[in-house]
Amino acid sequence: MEKWISELLVDQQKVSERQVRILEAAIESFSEKGYASTSTSEIAKRAGVAEGTIFRHYKTKKDLLLAIVGPTMSKVVAPFMAKNFVDEILKDEYYSAEQFIRAIAANRYEFVKKNTPMIKIFLQEIAFHDDIRENFKPVFQELIYKRIAPIMAHFRECGEIRNLPDATIIRLVSSTLISFFITRFIVIPEHPWDDEKELEDTIQFIMRGLRNETADQKD
Repeated sequence: MEKWISELLVDQQKVSERQVRILEAAIESFSEKGYASTSTSEIAKRAGVAEGTIFRHYKTKKDLLLAIVGPTMSKVVAPFMAKNFVDEILKDEYYSAEQFIRAIAANRYEFVKKNTPMIKIFLQEIAFHDDIRENFKPVFQELIYKRIAPIMAHFRECGEIRNLPDATIIRLVSSTLISFFITRFIVIPEHPWDDEKELEDTIQFIMRGLRNETADQKD
């Protein structure tokens, strides 16, 4: 998992091999048992370090959680959960709303599949930590309304999608995708999923809700 941790911490200062092991152990433990039920001694044992080593890097268990959730905030924030995601998606030109949403769905599917333990921690803890929740708000504004909303507005103004507010369009798309990802990777991952079909059905469900039927009738 070390490569995964390094990618998660790409925007932070270089971390030592011991820190990587500590973060790896914390992610596994928090994901399995939850933050409240995990002790630093358990994390230390799992990481193969003394408990005091954890506190040399992180003053409290909460600081350790924030070291994981902090990058999560900047890389995985809803509804599409990733800082670099916006750059990856916006590097291409899209000729239809469906093409754009399809690119979002495929990109986020791969990300959630790869980073399920970290996302599980984020979802578990955001409800119980005011500071995490408060930090969520400005990142949401920066990532969504300044970068994604104009694209959705373009397709709406072209008459391709229904005349709904930008916030409503984003909420409908993101909540549907997130619901699928949570069910697929966190709630019942053991289900015999046909991922390709499920993803396609999800995209078509979104498009049926967004499509401008008046424009279709004119055509």
